[in-house]
Amino acid sequence: MSGQITNILLVGVGGQGILLASEILSEAAMLAGFDVKKSEIHGMSQRGGSVVSHVRYGKEVFSPIVPEGEGDILFGFELMETCRSLPLIRPGGAVVANDLQISPPAVLMGQESYPEGLLERIKGSFPDFLLVDGQKLASDAGNVRASNTALLGAVSKRLAIAEELWMQALEKMVPTKALEVNKKAFLIGRGL
Repeated sequence: MSGQITNILLVGVGGQGILLASEILSEAAMLAGFDVKKSEIHGMSQRGGSVVSHVRYGKEVFSPIVPEGEGDILFGFELMETCRSLPLIRPGGAVVANDLQISPPAVLMGQESYPEGLLERIKGSFPDFLLVDGQKLASDAGNVRASNTALLGAVSKRLAIAEELWMQALEKMVPTKALEVNKKAFLIGRGL
């Protein structure tokens, strides 16, 4: 990770649970004793627009925004949004992406086409690339809506935060009625 600060970007579209995932990540980092700063940038997030969440943690963090080209991990919930954010990641950084394509309105209306070759672009730039079928993992856990925590589980293996702290963060941030399925999804993702 870059120096003493770990820089993580979570990107996707509105409604994918990105903000909850960034809350859980931030909470786990705080429980591990780190200084944590977080920032979100929402497009038309309620309408499937872009959402980017910056999470930075370390001994001392002053700014919540990951400087361009300094991201350690790009955590992508949707492939086009993942590709769009590649310039934010440092050379040698890691990309963990959900194997999911959500067509933006311009594609749905036939004005544009969904870009091709996204996986090849990511793999070509970032050899440390993990493609995750978040929907299948969440479905295996019992609820497809837990794909955000399944993906977070996959990302968690790349961070020096103990598993029990992730569990505590899930217990604090996830509503009780959805907690067990989210814990299960997280552990399935962590086991990849």
